[in-house]
Amino acid sequence: MRTVLSVSLPNQMAVELETFAKAAGRNRSDMVKESLGQFLWEARFRQIKKRMAKKAKVAGVITEEDVFSRVS
Repeated sequence: MRTVLSVSLPNQMAVELETFAKAAGRNRSDMVKESLGQFLWEARFRQIKKRMAKKAKVAGVITEEDVFSRVS
């Protein structure tokens, strides 16, 4: 199932989107879907990271090196 969403963009953003889409050989809709998907993924990642930060600190996982040493 699909939902159609109408979005109003400032003129300059619409021009940039159109220019970028043409240069990439893609349509505007695909570019917006990909961008929104990336935004939502990053937002979920930040939420998980925030939730896990306290638990990680208690477990002594403070730096990225700590994370990598635990998972590798």
